[in-house]
Amino acid sequence: MLKKVAKYILRKNKEKKNKNDRQALLREVEEYIDKGREPWSKGYHQYKQEVIVKSINDQGFLEKIKIKAPLNNYGYRLDERVVEYPWIFSKLNVKKQKLLDAGSTFNFDFIVNHPILKNKDLTIFTFAPESNNFCNKGVSYVYGDLRNIVFKDNLFDVVISQSTIEHIDMDNSIYGYDVKHNEDINRKSYDYILAVREMIRVLKNKGTLLLTFPFGKFENHGFFQQFDEEMLNKILELFQNIGTYKLDFFHYKKQGWEFAKQAELVDVVSYNPHTGKGKHEDGAAHCRSVVCIHFIKK
Repeated sequence: MLKKVAKYILRKNKEKKNKNDRQALLREVEEYIDKGREPWSKGYHQYKQEVIVKSINDQGFLEKIKIKAPLNNYGYRLDERVVEYPWIFSKLNVKKQKLLDAGSTFNFDFIVNHPILKNKDLTIFTFAPESNNFCNKGVSYVYGDLRNIVFKDNLFDVVISQSTIEHIDMDNSIYGYDVKHNEDINRKSYDYILAVREMIRVLKNKGTLLLTFPFGKFENHGFFQQFDEEMLNKILELFQNIGTYKLDFFHYKKQGWEFAKQAELVDVVSYNPHTGKGKHEDGAAHCRSVVCIHFIKK
């Protein structure tokens, strides 16, 4: 089965231009698999990307996400992106819509080329320019701070913010940003509330906000903070009387990702691959649990 996945990766990869490159990629992924799929080792990123590509193009799998069916050891030793992307795509439709990516997690070719985005007017709002650029595909780029989004009220049909708000007011120097931030590792930052307010403001009436972030025991990892119940509730308070919402929770266990209940996750900790903090024997690549919020504005 694992070799079939590696062959799938080779076939689907369109960026490799010649046979030698394709064979090198196959060997890299096969070596990653043969060595036990150690997170962040050589071959990890390509393998994870192709798992994501396969999942968001598999309608059967997206239906499983919709009905919260068992995921059957899906995403073994892969980080939370492998559940966040399919969860988001399970909520999207093919209608013509104005879509805001608040955080630039859609700025990849395998996302912008997805059929479901064909009729979307996609704007990516992030802090600074990135090497990837898809202006030739009609993608718009605007740069700034999510705590003060420059767009007018009620502009977008859909706003997506995938694992972004946990980085607000944190030390983002690993991403090349040198800005003032919360430096007290024992203190929670609540600046994320400002960003969520802005996302709600720019959302049209009856528009959809899809918001994901790490959830469990509060932790300050420097470059991100993991939200606990108190921090989550402050977001849910923003939604009161202005719309409806539903929550989905995912939990990484030794065999892979599965749906979970909120109460199961209150003591879950993340693994920080930069410092080694939180590394356990379960093979988790990063965060062990995430919450995904589907909000519809009145």
